Amino acid sequence: MATILDSCPMGDDQVLSEPRQFKALGHALRHRMLVALRQRPATFAQLATALGAAKGTIGYHVKILERAGLVRVAYVRQVRGGTEQYYEPTSPRLRIAADAPVGGGFLVKAALTEMLPPDEAAPDVTILRHVRLTTAQAHALAASLEQFAGDLPDQPTGEPYGVLLSLYRADIPALPADPG
Repeated sequence: MATILDSCPMGDDQVLSEPRQFKALGHALRHRMLVALRQRPATFAQLATALGAAKGTIGYHVKILERAGLVRVAYVRQVRGGTEQYYEPTSPRLRIAADAPVGGGFLVKAALTEMLPPDEAAPDVTILRHVRLTTAQAHALAASLEQFAGDLPDQPTGEPYGVLLSLYRADIPALPADPG
């Protein structure tokens, strides 16, 4: 089963399977850049301001994302005798291939690096629940989770939240039948 990063309609997925793609996304700054670029195309200078990093550092990391096929030049604008390149993600959503060298743990690590400390004014809920399902039930639940993630609104003026939905086979020991 594939794992999904970000939300958009089915069919617009970029399937991640190459080690260079995961290496590019495994760096916290590059992950944050890609998340920021989901808002709109941006220049090195705009990304540097938003991420609190040097423009040269941003340029280096954008080039790694570009070589990995995760971002591209959206358009070029002439400015005072020079040009500015605006970068955008190559697709609205990324999907981890079923046979990829990483799995859900990759996403959990990414989510953990972007989590802010709890805030009393903002909802913050993390739940881990184990259930026993048939294969058919697991497929139906996976489809429901994909539909739910795709239906979440994205308000440009809203506060940023992350939603990590995961259905995974768990290594839970089964107790033998109770003889009593």
